Amino acid sequence: MNLIVCLKPVPEPGTVKVDPETHTLKRASSELIINPPDRFALEMAVELKERYGGKVTALMMGPPNAVPLLKEAYALGADELVLLSDRAFAGSDTLATSYALAKAIQKLSPFDLVLMGKASIDGETAQVGPETGAWLGIPSITQVKTLVRGENDAWVARRIFEDFEEEVEFSPPAVITVEPETNDPRPPSLKRLLAVRNLEPQVLSARQVDCDPTKTGLSGSPTQVLDVFTPTYEGKREVLSGEPEEVVEKLVSILRERGLI
Repeated sequence: MNLIVCLKPVPEPGTVKVDPETHTLKRASSELIINPPDRFALEMAVELKERYGGKVTALMMGPPNAVPLLKEAYALGADELVLLSDRAFAGSDTLATSYALAKAIQKLSPFDLVLMGKASIDGETAQVGPETGAWLGIPSITQVKTLVRGENDAWVARRIFEDFEEEVEFSPPAVITVEPETNDPRPPSLKRLLAVRNLEPQVLSARQVDCDPTKTGLSGSPTQVLDVFTPTYEGKREVLSGEPEEVVEKLVSILRERGLI
């Protein structure tokens, strides 16, 4: 069984930098971490490998400084590491990102399942998983809580919603997005941390995965950020003074004027 886990490098909160011209995140100059929801997808993949056998390939689309994050993924249980990196991918929206990931996944075929987090903390669109499935022409099952293999290569995924859960039976290949906090991601393995020091990921470019230049980066992104700004907050205060009864009377009068009581 071959499992591919898509991991996204996201800026460490507080280190986000934005290109003033393109209005896109400057990931190459930011402190990067593995997108937290993706950790649950990686843990689910590793648990499936341990239960049913096979291998886990960690696939990450990002700049060269994302390599340490892939090595971290190895310490967390991944077996093979692949970095999809090319300046042609800069500024990709969810459609262009899912296209590039799908082309890389096709390059890594054959595979049984593609797993990824439900959404990223720097986007929160939850679109990349289903869009990747659409590009690949295979089913996508979102918000998965548990995943088990049944008889005759049939799988059962339990999906979670706000008010109910449902079970979906399917046959691979498929794209799975994992609901956050559905498992307890393991700590890095000391043995793997030592082994990964001399391990370098396979690096794939846009040309190597046969990407159409018109479908990648800004040119392949139908959604564009028109402006980015830091919100400002202005607080006002009013100090009430006098005897306690007098202050209470003033306060009640103000609250009534503002329709709060």
